[in-house]
Amino acid sequence: MPKFSKSNVPQFSVDVYQNEYLPEGGREVNAIVTVTATGGGTSGGRPLDGGTPAPDAGVVVMVDCSGSMDYPPTKMRNARDATAAAIDTLRDGVAFAVVAGTHQAREVYPADGGLATADPATRAQAKQSLRKLTAGGGTAIGTWLKLADRLLAGHDVAIRHGILLTDGRNEHEKPEDLRAALAACAGRFTCDARGVGTDWEVKELTGIASALLGSVDIVADPEGLAADFQSMMENAMGKEVADVALRLWTPQGAEIAFVKQVAPTVADLSARRTESGPRAGDYPTGSWGDESRDYHVCVRVPAAGVGQEMLAARLSLMLPQPGGAPEALAQGLVRAVWTDDMAASTRISPQVAHYTGQAELAQVIQQGLEARKAGDLDSATAKLGRAVQLASASGNEDTAKLLAKVVDVVDAASGTVRLKARVADADEMTLETRSTKTVRVKK
Repeated sequence: MPKFSKSNVPQFSVDVYQNEYLPEGGREVNAIVTVTATGGGTSGGRPLDGGTPAPDAGVVVMVDCSGSMDYPPTKMRNARDATAAAIDTLRDGVAFAVVAGTHQAREVYPADGGLATADPATRAQAKQSLRKLTAGGGTAIGTWLKLADRLLAGHDVAIRHGILLTDGRNEHEKPEDLRAALAACAGRFTCDARGVGTDWEVKELTGIASALLGSVDIVADPEGLAADFQSMMENAMGKEVADVALRLWTPQGAEIAFVKQVAPTVADLSARRTESGPRAGDYPTGSWGDESRDYHVCVRVPAAGVGQEMLAARLSLMLPQPGGAPEALAQGLVRAVWTDDMAASTRISPQVAHYTGQAELAQVIQQGLEARKAGDLDSATAKLGRAVQLASASGNEDTAKLLAKVVDVVDAASGTVRLKARVADADEMTLETRSTKTVRVKK
């Protein structure tokens, strides 16, 4: 596939895996699209004309300081230590701020309504200011996100990122207030969310990470926060280019059924489409460093006869340009060919089959846990048994281990399980939070 690169962005490539053959009258075309970015994550930003890397990133760390962070008192101390570890990981020249979040949001550093520029002096000052992080008050996460957005918007940076830590439910604002804040912030910055302990709501935090194209995870033991924050910040520092869109063009009569990211996690992007021209739409993918992601694209095409073929979709990776048309970074094609060869038309692409299973795995875990909470034990057993079967068949060992903490596995291959009588909250929440993590298809 064609590749495009410039000195100031990673080099992107697109590979399309599909079975293009359809039976006579067949209408559904499925493809797995692997997008790979290389050459980023090393310079830490866009080079200046002289060739020196210029960091072009802003990061806001939002720390829950509600009253519950004092129970146990070590939780607040661990949060301060984790924030200090994140600050130490900032590259020189990166713009940053620390926000204390309660039922309102307060900038703790630099506390001047803007962002500081990371260097040895500001990092030291920021770590000193963490002593002002004390527990007391409620939780209104929408206010934290809106403050982060204001701080990042006031600074001219290409990569805008948030790190959010909470230990509780969003009880001091209405759900619609949080939804409005997420709608306002979507596309303006990405955000990784972490829940510490077991008193927070998984769906709430996964909703935040999904809306803001970031990661979500549980840190059941607050002692693990520092390592987790350091890892998150290192990942943020590796991003080289922001706001990359996956543009899909379809010919007359064809339409996109869905677009899902399927690796490293499952995320349905279908509803995030914005129109970008005649028969074309853009799907946001967020910020990129040195990495590879997989997307499942399903296209409905007009039925046709044996021997006909068509371009079902053209995909392009688009990078916005200040004051001009976006730049195409890479392209790929999805084809449809109608045949009367039964063997050809019934063959399923191994990549499509694998990721269809991984998407189902995420779905049945969530449905099984919901049924378990609702007391529908038969349905919970069936769904989680199917999850064990799918995890085993696809080699998703991490998810299989998490499932084994919630069910006793009698036979993984057939999905025969028994629900455990007692399950630790942390084990159930970890399974739910990580249910969307996938394994790549074996080459």
